[in-house]
Amino acid sequence: MNKFWIILSHTYMSRVKTKSFLIGTLITLLLIFGISNIQSIIDMFSDNSSKKIAVMDDSEKLFKPLESNISTVDDTVGLKLFTGSEDEAKEAVQEEEYEAFVKLSLSDNQMPEAHYYADNITNSDTQMLIEQQLQQVKVSMATEQAGIDQATLQNINAPVTFQTKALDKDAKTDEELSQARGIVYIMLFVLYIAVIMYGSMIATDVATEKSSRVMELLVSSAPPVTHMFAKIIGIALLGLTQVILVVGVGYALIVSKQGELTEGFFSYFGIQNTSPALFIYAIIFFLLGYLLYATLAAMLGSLVSRVEDVQQLILPMTFLIMIAFFIAMFGLNMPESKLVIISSYIPFFSPMLMFLRVGMMDVPVWEVSISIGILIATIVLLAVLGARVYKGGVLMYGRSSSLKDLKKAIALSKKE
Repeated sequence: MNKFWIILSHTYMSRVKTKSFLIGTLITLLLIFGISNIQSIIDMFSDNSSKKIAVMDDSEKLFKPLESNISTVDDTVGLKLFTGSEDEAKEAVQEEEYEAFVKLSLSDNQMPEAHYYADNITNSDTQMLIEQQLQQVKVSMATEQAGIDQATLQNINAPVTFQTKALDKDAKTDEELSQARGIVYIMLFVLYIAVIMYGSMIATDVATEKSSRVMELLVSSAPPVTHMFAKIIGIALLGLTQVILVVGVGYALIVSKQGELTEGFFSYFGIQNTSPALFIYAIIFFLLGYLLYATLAAMLGSLVSRVEDVQQLILPMTFLIMIAFFIAMFGLNMPESKLVIISSYIPFFSPMLMFLRVGMMDVPVWEVSISIGILIATIVLLAVLGARVYKGGVLMYGRSSSLKDLKKAIALSKKE
């Protein structure tokens, strides 16, 4: 057991001191800081000064309602009735006295129309604002001409009352589904990123030690299973360190933005009133999913002698987690689909899909237990097989880019 802790601590400390880990973690923390202060950053670089728009109204009926509509939506845009000629207005825009010039008129059917002039039309915000509010003026004029009062129009445009209720008393309500959906989203993305990132890191770490020829000494001094799981847990602790830093800093920044931001964030991701059982399931399926793919990554990493070959050999593992992720994205809208139900019992897919079902539906405990049991049995089977492949694979040198080398690695382990 002492050798296990030595290998584990060596794996953890050697990785946590690397520049890639430190720089990557720092960049992630800076990114979180930027996202939490995004509005302040946007305000810092945006021009919040009042925008003056010159307006000529040939109809003498459109300026006042348009000005009233815009002032209620955006008080930074000010309309000014221009009394000069059209050419003078265009010249004033070119001399930057006004941001734009709008000429209003009535069409043959007495409906509003406008011509918008600006030095450039790359900034379409002001243009869209004027167009949208002029459309509202048109709607008001059209309904007035048709003899429809505003109260009737509002009643017509009001959204229909549509309530969804499940007849099954055990089915989750809309509120419970909304709360669970955020947790499921987070779990799916975190597991996907963790497998891709740390699975590749485990395989690369094994290949790196193997290329330096120190692997033979390590395997001869400690059982393959001990060495393999020391690597896996060492990298897991590295990831946990990174996650704690990221989540801790993120939580502190969100809490510091007290008020609507804090309440909105936690309510959007369903963290406030979610059942504790869902968090427990999230931890269980995350840990089991990580162990499954990490064991597979360590086994595959032991087959290569060069770091350059790692990505090619772990490509099947990457495809597996990608397929699981895509099925899970589909299952978010159809968790009762046969594809999702069947896939939730396939061990390489169940960490994502069974958790998705638990979060979005009321799944019987026996179904979850069967899925977890199959997952644990697969991890044990992979550990036994992985130990044999690991023991023989670390003694294989030369180019290796095919899964056929698994048979050769097992044969070598029997000779030891």
